[in-house]
Amino acid sequence: MSVMKKLVVGNWKMHGSRAFNAELIQGLLVADLATTAPNADVAVCPPCVFLADVADALQGSAIAVGTQDISAQTQGAYTGEVAGPMIREFGATYAIVGHSERRSYHAESDQLVADKAKAALSHGLVPIVCVGETLAEREANQTEAVVGRQLQAVIDTLGDDIARVVVAYEPVWAIGTGKTASPAQAQAVHASLRAQLAKATPKAADIPLLYGGSVKPDNAVELFSQPDINGGLIGGAALKAADFAAIARAA
Repeated sequence: MSVMKKLVVGNWKMHGSRAFNAELIQGLLVADLATTAPNADVAVCPPCVFLADVADALQGSAIAVGTQDISAQTQGAYTGEVAGPMIREFGATYAIVGHSERRSYHAESDQLVADKAKAALSHGLVPIVCVGETLAEREANQTEAVVGRQLQAVIDTLGDDIARVVVAYEPVWAIGTGKTASPAQAQAVHASLRAQLAKATPKAADIPLLYGGSVKPDNAVELFSQPDINGGLIGGAALKAADFAAIARAA
């Protein structure tokens, strides 16, 4: 592995207000992650309506900003969609695509997720491509087949550009449930994804692979110590400055 730093990304989901966000950001700034978590690159992904506020508040800090979703289109008659160039205007670095909640609640297909990843790259954003299986799929021993299919759609669409993305493995059964894949379970899936990426192109062998799914300060160190886990995509704990900072320091 040649990845020098871990990557810790906070997905705020549909939470926050201007007052809540200001308090959360102040807590993160006081934590001084550039000094206290020097081995981690850190980013937060607020709801899109707060992107400008959050980007302004974090300007000059070590914390980058991203969006929770992006349109596959650049512009046009797509009511409710937000395009990459709009996101980039606010200094965003990352774009989460294919989160299980988008796949489930909005019926996003593997191909649409791949198209969103391609759009993100074309507009200077780093896509964080999410993959993951449901509890039923895991119990049917379909985990590797499911996440492999989800990732392959992105590989087929991006070609060698797959080396420019981040991949986040989030078992659906561990998101917001308090359940966490054991470090060994998470590592096994990450190793499978790593092999799939390396087979696609040698350039992709060392891209960051993140784990997401009830990551907390008390399990982050063990998860992040696995050889193919290069950081985390953090949900609930990202809404508490102390917890998120502790997870970043765990890197």
